[in-house]
Amino acid sequence: MGRDATAGRGRDLMSAAEPTHGPPRRTQVLIAGGGPVGLATAVELGRRGVECVVVEPRPTVSRARPRCKTLNIRTMEHLRRWGLADRLRERAPLPVSWSQDVVFCTSLAGRELSRFTGVLGLAPDGDRFAEVGQQAPQYVLEEVLREAVRELPTCRLVLGSKVAAVGQSEDLVSVTVEDGAGNGAVVTADYVIGCDGPRSVVRDEIGARYVGGEALRPNFGMVFTCPGLWDHVRHGPAVQYWVVHPDAPALVGPLDRKDTWWAIAFGVDRAAGERDALRFVDAFAGRPVRATVLSTDPWTARMQIVDRMRRGRVFLAGDAAHLNPPFGGHGLNTGIGDAVDLGWKIAAVLDGWGGPGLLDSYEVERRPVQERVILEATANMRVLSTELLADNLEASDAAGAEARQAAARRIQETKKAEFHSLDLVLGQRITASPVLPPEPEPDVPCGAPDAGARVGARLPHVFLEDGRSLYDTLGDRLTLLVLGDTAVHETALPGDAPVTVVRLTGPVAARCTQVLGARLALVRPDQVIGWLGDALPEDSPALVDALRGIAARRAASAPPQRA
Repeated sequence: MGRDATAGRGRDLMSAAEPTHGPPRRTQVLIAGGGPVGLATAVELGRRGVECVVVEPRPTVSRARPRCKTLNIRTMEHLRRWGLADRLRERAPLPVSWSQDVVFCTSLAGRELSRFTGVLGLAPDGDRFAEVGQQAPQYVLEEVLREAVRELPTCRLVLGSKVAAVGQSEDLVSVTVEDGAGNGAVVTADYVIGCDGPRSVVRDEIGARYVGGEALRPNFGMVFTCPGLWDHVRHGPAVQYWVVHPDAPALVGPLDRKDTWWAIAFGVDRAAGERDALRFVDAFAGRPVRATVLSTDPWTARMQIVDRMRRGRVFLAGDAAHLNPPFGGHGLNTGIGDAVDLGWKIAAVLDGWGGPGLLDSYEVERRPVQERVILEATANMRVLSTELLADNLEASDAAGAEARQAAARRIQETKKAEFHSLDLVLGQRITASPVLPPEPEPDVPCGAPDAGARVGARLPHVFLEDGRSLYDTLGDRLTLLVLGDTAVHETALPGDAPVTVVRLTGPVAARCTQVLGARLALVRPDQVIGWLGDALPEDSPALVDALRGIAARRAASAPPQRA
């Protein structure tokens, strides 16, 4: 599926098996937080030759709380671009082929109420995407990304340390980094990115604050082992089992194909969860079982976004910038999108081919995505197992059959969008940005099968005759995609244009032309369409300058040129 990673060995300043070392005194980018978003940002930067330091308090990746488990199609497409998709799939305990289902049931050994198939982007759909989604515990992703950061010669991991303070001038940022013993060191950087989660020090240091609310109902997460539990599961393999049981309405799923499971008991606070955890497992299972609780994680859903994501040379990404309920699996993936957007833009500015407009566009482009994800995830939370409880669901008589049919109808009506959300994952379109030329709104919702290609949307995907993805041909900067025998005079582009020209011919060019509705496309490093047309505009240098954040306002008026 993915391409092989090619990178040299990097430098790890501290790991569990190595002595502690301090951070360097100077770097181009310092990233606070080495979770998935911080590590993804480092990979995006490091692959572009940017020096970056990742400061993370945890010496090792924790497997106690698997947290996020859904890697969506866009995240897997980015992992492919980084050469890591195959590596991650090899480590994932649940192969995509094992199951693509979500089951609603009265218990694992009880009655099935309904199911969804081909969920969460796990099912192939022809040419529509380069990679299917993947179910994998967050720690698997973190371990793969840590390895990738170590392999990049310009990246450093500083583990067992934390960012304690941030100050900036017009030209640089000064960061105080403290190790586990409280010893401080000052690092100067061109830019700082706060990926340090809900308790972000970086967010506090730039005066940003969350705006929004949180749910009233508590939830109790746990990880447990239960040898032989699979022998009692009546519903076959599934990536999630929604248990509609009056003693323990819950969401349960396997972490592997052996004995390890995760669960969320809805409406259960810390005290009740700690006291009754094993009783809840019996209720999930639908019979007494022998289980061992490995970890617990009480939590309450939050629907919040910061009032600002940037101050000068300091930016926020991931959970440090936005929080949403986990239902639908969008939170981590949205953070990876932040990392990609901000990573390539900072790299372009540091490399000299990008202008300040790129950095100005980060919040403008990402905030609408983050806000929509919060709204969708909140909508998914309105109906959980607790709202599906009803009398007679396990009865064997006519009343039971009627109750199960009613439950199935409600499940299909209220939960489909949670598990089939490709319009959200693939159909997001940037409609207002200082670095994109304006286009009228499409006549159909973006993400619909016939929406077509649009400026600001993800480049539609096709596979080439040799099995490669169209995305595999794109350059690391801007790419001019030329289809068929379309004449393009490259002298029309500015001499220093950061543009790779990719020419496709034959049947694949005809397919791409049909999908794009144009014979030329300028594509950004994040696979977003920057311009479409059949001939380069007369003022091509101004268009390229707009896309790279130079004199963006002047150039944004360049209209698409159609034959």
